[in-house]
Amino acid sequence: MKKAKLKQSNEMTKSSVLSLKFSNAGKLAQLDDFLTEYLKVAQVFVDLLWPLEVVPSLIPKALTDQVSGQTWLSARAIQAAAKQASGIVRGTKEKNRKRNYVYEKLFKEGHFKQARKLAATIKANPMTKPLLKTIQPQLDSRFVNLNFDSKTKFDGWISLASLGQKLYLELPFKKTKHFNRLVNQGWTPNVKSARLSNKSICLTFTKEPTKARESGITLGIDVGVRSTYSASDGQQARADIHGWDLDGIQKRFKGKVKGSKAFGKVQEHRTNHINWVINQLNLDGVKTVKMENIKNLRKGKKSSGYLSRWTYTKIFDKLEDVCANSGVLTAHISPTYTSQRCSVCGWTRKRNRKGRNFKCTTCGFTADADLNASKNISLDLPEISREERLKQNNRLGFYWKTLEQEPIVPAVQKAQMEEISLL
Repeated sequence: MKKAKLKQSNEMTKSSVLSLKFSNAGKLAQLDDFLTEYLKVAQVFVDLLWPLEVVPSLIPKALTDQVSGQTWLSARAIQAAAKQASGIVRGTKEKNRKRNYVYEKLFKEGHFKQARKLAATIKANPMTKPLLKTIQPQLDSRFVNLNFDSKTKFDGWISLASLGQKLYLELPFKKTKHFNRLVNQGWTPNVKSARLSNKSICLTFTKEPTKARESGITLGIDVGVRSTYSASDGQQARADIHGWDLDGIQKRFKGKVKGSKAFGKVQEHRTNHINWVINQLNLDGVKTVKMENIKNLRKGKKSSGYLSRWTYTKIFDKLEDVCANSGVLTAHISPTYTSQRCSVCGWTRKRNRKGRNFKCTTCGFTADADLNASKNISLDLPEISREERLKQNNRLGFYWKTLEQEPIVPAVQKAQMEEISLL
């Protein structure tokens, strides 16, 4: 039996963006000059590093010296650009290496159809040298200093130094609601580091995780399109005081053009609703939360406009965040058959679930389909292998028990009798 891995990070991180729109035009023009030059230098390093078989994470002086005569950036800024360029090149090559590794593994294991599909993807998207159109410099304490003790109408200033040509910039900013909320929740901003663009600075916040709980129940959570979550103890997402639920918000996207102001407002409404509804989740007495491990749900598939707007990643991210702040461990399990299994008797069959309703074709148990699935997620069920899934035993049905036994218990004769009775 393969057990789900429990997760709790050693240190939690968040980020918050502050606008630089309060700076005067002259300073913003100087900032734009620096960003343009930084981008040019980063591309030069990409060009130098790309042919190397082994790309170093720390760029040797011999390489940085080749660039120093081509730019007015300081030696420190050149090193920062080289480091970011190295990360971009290594990331591109690593992605390609992983694709080829998966292809070879699929081919060796005899999964020729999947191997051919992946080979077609690799051929259609060959690895090419990155051409940088934009880059946000990640600057550390050698360049950045933030001062929050402002005696002006602004909340603080970011000072930028060691950029080159004795360029020194002091740019004002005002704190946002998100910034203040993080501070009030105990998050600490890193005043010696920032990610920079021509319109904003992105600050990193850190926080020590809450001590993990030593006792409590395991809570299973099933996320959905219509109902944000359903928990194994009976909790379900509810509509807000204005009557909005996730289903209703999803429908608001209809007729909205992606990128338009109206589309953006619905996106914001959806995010605010997800945050609010998950904050209502009661984790008292809970030690571990188990969720489905959903990845690339719509990749390579056609889906309706309604479903394509379902941001399940935002739901999982918020759940992870709430659990981390409460000292609750999290685990992700395979979602296979959790919505088709009867949480009472263990009978697993595709016909058990019809839309939002669940009715076991063996014991007759009925329930909300999402609540039934959440109860299955909370259990320690034996993992069903890929080989067993390919047999599609769920069409006729099988018993999937939590006891120490084979995960697939044939019940073909009983299922056949049931089929005959329906004729």
